[in-house]
Amino acid sequence: MSKVKLDDLLGTGAHFGHVTRKWNPKFKPYVLFEKNGIHIIDLELTIKCIEKASNFVKDIVAKKGEILFVGTKKQAQDIVQQEADRCSMHYIVERWLGGTLTNFSTIKKSIKRLKLLEKEGSNLYEYMTKKETQMLNRERVKLADQHRGIKDMRRLPDAIIVVDAQYEDTAIKEAKRLDIPVIAIVDSNTNPNKVLYPIPANDDSIRTIQIIISALSSAIIEANSKNSEDLDKNNAKKDQKLDNSAETDNIDDISEEE
Repeated sequence: MSKVKLDDLLGTGAHFGHVTRKWNPKFKPYVLFEKNGIHIIDLELTIKCIEKASNFVKDIVAKKGEILFVGTKKQAQDIVQQEADRCSMHYIVERWLGGTLTNFSTIKKSIKRLKLLEKEGSNLYEYMTKKETQMLNRERVKLADQHRGIKDMRRLPDAIIVVDAQYEDTAIKEAKRLDIPVIAIVDSNTNPNKVLYPIPANDDSIRTIQIIISALSSAIIEANSKNSEDLDKNNAKKDQKLDNSAETDNIDDISEEE
């Protein structure tokens, strides 16, 4: 995993917080100083928080855990979808549907309905009028937009990664109710204590979001690669044991013939 560097973050404006009058006092530990009425975020702490969060997601993935990326604000949508796809994890970039986590059984029914509508060769459309078919197509498009990043999510995630803890407050509240750990980019207008792994940074900067989410995605890929390597080693050991066992059996057979 490539380490996030201070210069990289500086170049993206990751250190610019909100104007001082909009700040959350609980964000104080992450403030370096104030300049021109804006809080400047301590990026050395940001880097430490990224490393801590990266190690956490590695542990989750090492145990075959699944992670959900959440970024429904305009600046984050494309980045979140791209990085979640890159590390083969689930994502939500459209509007957060209330109950996505706390009422997951209903969401699963909705996803099942979507898959039925998308099924090729389905007899669902047989003997329907043109108007009824159009209504079903509209329903399919709507469900596809809502669930495109979680269509294959069969269970609740083991952790969620959020862009802008203030904007995604509903998602965080649902995760907390279910004791699902939250990693989130937190700006100076937000209470960092609302999530387990806050990453202090400018959550309005597209390039800042890109660097942080990419680092977490890379950590997931690294953990998945290690899982694959360990699996290959275990399979190689099993094959070796089988070969040794076969050789022993052959020797025993020869001994008996003699």
